[in-house]
Amino acid sequence: MTIQRMDNVGIIVDDLDAVIARMRAHGAELVGEVVRYGDTYRLCYLRGPEGIVVALAEELG
Repeated sequence: MTIQRMDNVGIIVDDLDAVIARMRAHGAELVGEVVRYGDTYRLCYLRGPEGIVVALAEELG
């Protein structure tokens, strides 16, 4: 059996700013900045204390 590595994970959240604040309180740091993808999403990457990077997206409506 070959174990493969997961390259990335993206999670859609309801309130991006609240999630960022909550994760920072647990040692996560923003990678780059929060960006807007047209009128559809706000996006960012967070690096957790273990070094794992996760993409977060908030759908704009």
